[in-house]
Amino acid sequence: MISKGTYSPISAWSEDDRPRERLMLKGKEALSNAELIAILVGSGSRNESAVDLSKKILASAGSLNSLGKKSIAQLMEFKGIGLAKAITIIAALELGRRRRAEDVSHLKIITSSKIVFEIMQPIIGELSHEEFWVIFLNNSNKVISKSQVSKGGITGAIVDVRIVFKLALETGATGLILCHNHPSGNLLPSDADKKLTKKIKLAGDSLDVKVLDHLIITEAKYYSFVDQGIL
Repeated sequence: MISKGTYSPISAWSEDDRPRERLMLKGKEALSNAELIAILVGSGSRNESAVDLSKKILASAGSLNSLGKKSIAQLMEFKGIGLAKAITIIAALELGRRRRAEDVSHLKIITSSKIVFEIMQPIIGELSHEEFWVIFLNNSNKVISKSQVSKGGITGAIVDVRIVFKLALETGATGLILCHNHPSGNLLPSDADKKLTKKIKLAGDSLDVKVLDHLIITEAKYYSFVDQGIL
């Protein structure tokens, strides 16, 4: 896209520079993140094009992942972003997050902690609160189902072990993998995490349901109890 030294509305740009026309002529891959967001925004402010406004929003967020965490009120702090535009941006980024979650739905057999991370990161990796999930497996390590068993605040979520094994017995699972996120970004397990893992493992042993791993998941990384040799 041609750099604009002084402001002019997108309607005054050549067709090769307008985001909508560029997408039609060259395909979606040819557009920058700012240009794609500009299509959602539609128009900028009196002194700023939609592309320049989108660049400013992206620069403030730092990344698309961080932008996806912004609230309606935070987006509306930018001049030129009203309620409708803020909702459009949030809806589009949420669709992208859900698409990533669907993209890994074909990963049915668990052969490594990395596969667990690829399944669960789009679901809990970017949340601002803690959630505890369990993946239920058959004796071939094929995923039967996955369920949220607890939802908490920034610092933790309370897990009822009885619920975990009620679901395991209902699904006929012979194995399970525990997963929860740390919104702080800290990968290391707390003492409470270790105690809970041990408690669930002991309960599983008595019911012949194996706890195969416990993953702590953040936005970009994960910690596996098995990989670290503590399970």
